[in-house]
Amino acid sequence: MAPAVQGPPEHVEVRRSARRRRTVSAYREGDRTVVLIPARMSAAEEKRWVALMLDKLAAQESRRVFGDEELAARAADLSVRFLDGRAVPRSVRWVTNQNSRWGSCTPSEGTIRLSHRLQGMPDYVIDYVLLHELAHLLVPDHGPGFWALLDAYPKTERARGYLEGVVAAARLPHVPSPRSTG
Repeated sequence: MAPAVQGPPEHVEVRRSARRRRTVSAYREGDRTVVLIPARMSAAEEKRWVALMLDKLAAQESRRVFGDEELAARAADLSVRFLDGRAVPRSVRWVTNQNSRWGSCTPSEGTIRLSHRLQGMPDYVIDYVLLHELAHLLVPDHGPGFWALLDAYPKTERARGYLEGVVAAARLPHVPSPRSTG
């Protein structure tokens, strides 16, 4: 198995403030993340808080929901990056009537629909499902040619594993947490 492809390292700027006493906050500013911490914080505390805030921002961003226009723009970008721009859908949109599929494609009409259940999942998972449906515009079946197209996306296996985990978790019987029982 090939090693995972990672993106560029994240640029983090830590800003210390003598007026800041206890709180830590973070935000995105262009291509960097700014973390605001109290001046008195130790290097070890800084390292711990930076990691925590990066995780928190990533979680917030993965929960954001975007509309059909942004979904179509993502599909166009994915087609260019991974399919040489050959997959050009007529429409890409979210739907609420797909509860047993993550997405669907009608190649003859050039339409792609993604289940609303994907909203809030990590971007790499949404991108995988979009790319899967884009590939169907070029190869309608799930034969070797289809899977060869998806080999270009470095997070295919990771995204498939995530979705399989979601399906498996949904099949588990609900067990109340120890805190919720009397």
